[in-house]
Amino acid sequence: MRKNFTLKLAACAVLACVAAGAEVLADSINYDKIWNAPIVKKLGFTGRLQGDAHHFDGEDKSNDDLAWRRFRVGFKKSVESDVVLHSEMDLNIDGINNWDDFYLRLTDTYVGWNPSSETKFKFGKQSAGFTLDGSTSSKSLIVPERNIVAGNLWFGTEYFTGASVGGVIDVWSYKAGVFSSSGEAEFGHFDAGYFGLFSIGQAVGEDGSWRLDYVYNDPDYSTDHRNFKGRLDVGTADHEHVLAFVYKQMINESLGIWADIATSKGVVDSAFGVDQSDLFGFSIKPFYNFSDKLQLVVEYASVTSLDDERDVKLARYAAKNDAAKVETAHNFLLGFNWYLYDHKLKWHNAVEYNYGDNQSGSGDDYSGYGLTSAFRISW
Repeated sequence: MRKNFTLKLAACAVLACVAAGAEVLADSINYDKIWNAPIVKKLGFTGRLQGDAHHFDGEDKSNDDLAWRRFRVGFKKSVESDVVLHSEMDLNIDGINNWDDFYLRLTDTYVGWNPSSETKFKFGKQSAGFTLDGSTSSKSLIVPERNIVAGNLWFGTEYFTGASVGGVIDVWSYKAGVFSSSGEAEFGHFDAGYFGLFSIGQAVGEDGSWRLDYVYNDPDYSTDHRNFKGRLDVGTADHEHVLAFVYKQMINESLGIWADIATSKGVVDSAFGVDQSDLFGFSIKPFYNFSDKLQLVVEYASVTSLDDERDVKLARYAAKNDAAKVETAHNFLLGFNWYLYDHKLKWHNAVEYNYGDNQSGSGDDYSGYGLTSAFRISW
């Protein structure tokens, strides 16, 4: 397994060398011209391609893989001056020879109406973001993977059918929406329940902001609609209420810090075997920009069950070593990012340590290290 991972990292290194060569020849490569080609600019062609190489060691197990995380294509086009049409779909690059395996689901598929910067409407399937990383597009993350606060308290399905309104008024920003709790591949049904999302925030100085997110979720587990993974299930996590505070601040031109604190009240529905404990989580993510291309990131995140139950998930790849949930999860990450063309073309590298208390009530703890190398391309 270690030999296989070494080969996979070598493949990543080759890609990195190619990328390095591109940067060395920056004078002869016009990234602006590439990203503003007619098919992208005039036709509104959008998408992203994201791949990860990872290796994670636990005390008893380890896992590694080289995989395409996301392949998404679509379009976003303005009609007249204030109407936007946007539609994208997730595709499985490994199933390209069979449409049933290739197509996964619709993501952003909505009609937007923007009469002004103070008032913008969306109708259809759209991202319902809250918490720090849950409200950040995968195209704009400064770490390879959303942290465990989002992993446990956010609704990872992300795209839900509904209507929302948001905008910016002076230094204040807001967003409010009502969505189906369904996680279906296309448009969701409200017989799976619904949730409401409200956010309000304020700009602080020239380079800072805070935001408060609140979610009320009323899922109906009796739904007979399948989510985009094919399971009879709602698309939201088992939380009735979620409250999150998000803070961002640039301390100077190079040093910045992002953080969030979130808590939730779990759903209890004995008829369907749902008994989610209340959770509390927080993260802090300072970063330093050596230049507009090189960035160092340090992150610590923790989530705990307020009822001392084993209801907390470990970080994505650590959980593959042991999918059992824990009472408290901790994640320490040290990352280094290389931006060849801002967030449109970048390379993430991160080493992390994960620790979890009392896996599935066994009394045993999880402890392990991991390494991730990830390329991100978007257009």
